[in-house]
Amino acid sequence: MRTYDFLVIGSGVAGLSFALRAAEHGHVAVVTKKESAESNTNYAQGGIAAAVAEGDSTERHVADTLEAGAGLCDEEVVRLVAEEGPERVRELAEMGAAFTRTDGEGSAYHLGREGGHSADRIVHAADATGYEVECALLSKTRANESIDLLEYHFAVDLITEHHLGQHVSRVRPDVHCFGAYVLNEKTEAVEAFRARATLLAAGGSGQVYQHTTNPPVATGDGVAMAYRAKARVANMEFVQFHPTSLFHPEGDSFLVSEAVRGEGGKLFNQDGERFMPGYDERAELAPRDVVARAIDDQLKKRGEDHVWLDISHEPAAHIREHFPTIREKLDGLGIDMTSEPIPVVPAAHYQCGGVQTDTEGRTSIGGLFACGEVACTGLHGANRLASNSLVEALVFARRALAPAVEYAGSHAFPEGLPEWDASGTARPDERVLISHNRAELQRVMSNYVGIVRSDLRLERAQRRTHLLHEETEDFYRRSTVSTGLCELRNLITVAYLIVKTARMRRESRGLHYTLSCPEPREEECRPTLV
Repeated sequence: MRTYDFLVIGSGVAGLSFALRAAEHGHVAVVTKKESAESNTNYAQGGIAAAVAEGDSTERHVADTLEAGAGLCDEEVVRLVAEEGPERVRELAEMGAAFTRTDGEGSAYHLGREGGHSADRIVHAADATGYEVECALLSKTRANESIDLLEYHFAVDLITEHHLGQHVSRVRPDVHCFGAYVLNEKTEAVEAFRARATLLAAGGSGQVYQHTTNPPVATGDGVAMAYRAKARVANMEFVQFHPTSLFHPEGDSFLVSEAVRGEGGKLFNQDGERFMPGYDERAELAPRDVVARAIDDQLKKRGEDHVWLDISHEPAAHIREHFPTIREKLDGLGIDMTSEPIPVVPAAHYQCGGVQTDTEGRTSIGGLFACGEVACTGLHGANRLASNSLVEALVFARRALAPAVEYAGSHAFPEGLPEWDASGTARPDERVLISHNRAELQRVMSNYVGIVRSDLRLERAQRRTHLLHEETEDFYRRSTVSTGLCELRNLITVAYLIVKTARMRRESRGLHYTLSCPEPREEECRPTLV
């Protein structure tokens, strides 16, 4: 059994930012199930929303976020993120993140604009901001002797009183987290990691759908672990679909950044008709949920499988300068974005709900903190404003530090925390159930719980996911654990939570649109808690 002052689950911007600060107060373990850089952060193209320009203001950033959130944002949280964001950006730059400048080193930031923003406020590193931020944080983390960065370590379950035979029957206010059971993928052994304070920063759950911009690691592990430990989870029905992922057999749902539309890209159907002005006065710069539903409507009405995103009317040099990563990817597939349109389709992109926290990252379980995409802080409401995710992760990683340090210094471990118990399990002869059930789950979620929903579709999804749950749990009880099996369990849990909260919300609001209740209702304007 390993013992640490702080355990961080996840190696994206949220986890690494917290780990670097926590290392000043104790010994830190960062566990990540693949290589350290493999996270949603690494693939974030757009940038970091922060009111750093002279003509911009915190109040405008707050107003834009509240409007996008469709009445469900926590205004206190929105305001603190908008106020603290510029300072977090400055700290990243000091760590070595090379953000794009208007006229070389030392000049002002080049600021982009994305859908839903009323000003140019997206601090970015060309079109690979997440990669730049991840590299800067990883470099500092690897050089810190107080941090153990453990790759290929998969967090299986949080350790709580439940593992002592206590508090097993119902949700209670006095549940505490004492670390996690972690699968070492190289030795195939599950180890107990005791920690005085634990931070969940395990990212999102895009892999619950067939088409997603998320990397393969985004299987909802953090939300599922927290839910099994009886933490409070909120707003899981609000799944943001990015309107423009690449539609190509070799594109692997590659994200074509919102910034392309911000720099003048236009959307056309396959007859060459520009359609967004007919859906919203902001046209291509409308919030993502509006654009995604418009594209979905065009595809369903016309029976087509993609639309076109065209920025070829802009100067070729301008396109090459601002979108080097996207251009390189498209060039490799034979698409020249400087002279022809890009085939795009909506794909699951961001989990707006998650483990509910307060303004300092505390969850409903003592000693368990959460930040980043795994958390529901109240910032995003019913729809995330573009590029608000990285700034949220940075702000809450900073805010969670003080209470985590205080908790770690004032709580002791209980007697008798058990090692992992693998008795009665055996290595499975066949793993086809894992791959089969995962593919079936993704089809069910994409067909019935996607951009447009209905009572009938949600009922069908609930029945099918329940059967998948029963099959998988029976297999899990009999089998030694593996990453693939644990990911499947977690995806099924996330699917259940999305379906359950979607059925609870008897209205359409933000990212949740149902044909059965197509209008927003004032009495439904509240978080959905499970």
